[in-house]
Amino acid sequence: MKAILLAAGVGSRIADDIGQMPKSMLDVGGEPLIVHTVELLQKNHIEVIVITGFKHKVIEEALKDHHVRIYYNPFFRVTNSIGSLWYARQEFINTNEVLIANADVYYTQDLLDKVFGSEKHNFLLSDRTRADVGDYFFLSEDGVLKKYGKELKREERDSEYVGIGVLKKDWVMKFHDRLCEMIENGEYDLWWENVLYSMVDSEDIYTVDVEGIFWSEVDTIGDYRRVLEFAENNRG
Repeated sequence: MKAILLAAGVGSRIADDIGQMPKSMLDVGGEPLIVHTVELLQKNHIEVIVITGFKHKVIEEALKDHHVRIYYNPFFRVTNSIGSLWYARQEFINTNEVLIANADVYYTQDLLDKVFGSEKHNFLLSDRTRADVGDYFFLSEDGVLKKYGKELKREERDSEYVGIGVLKKDWVMKFHDRLCEMIENGEYDLWWENVLYSMVDSEDIYTVDVEGIFWSEVDTIGDYRRVLEFAENNRG
């Protein structure tokens, strides 16, 4: 399996609290969040690719001894994450499994075990316990994604999106081809997940629930404090 970590964004929502620092460089247990993630993935024999943009040299310096491949998106202020992922499009070729994750998501082995346990050829991780208070929501039926968005009403959603997706077998190149098609059509200002959303009406896009497993996407200072508390209470 390969893991592609998207670490190009500016993180404007938390910038007033952390200053000019990539969210993935926030300290968690004495090391940057992205270092925690890379080491966790490599411990599981997963090849790691990182896409940088904002303050890219800071991230690259932090990862210089971790044997990762790095792609730089110089247009990170213009493109969204779909544009960043396009820079690493060659990583999808001759590959059977790809995990794509936003680099500001904190997670542990328990979540990876959930990934390894799914036999679906494509899926996005979701959390049913966060349907009331989350940021970006899903509605699934029998594990198939039906609705998605920030503005879904409570009766239209059943989970929060985690920020991680997985592609296997034929879905790796299917995703690659649609990604390239969308970029060629000028759709570079979308999230990378929009590649899968664009196929919801014609293909089954699956969700896998991680209920009961701790994770947090660090969008706000409150999210960061939750991560610090969890890491402190689960050291060792």
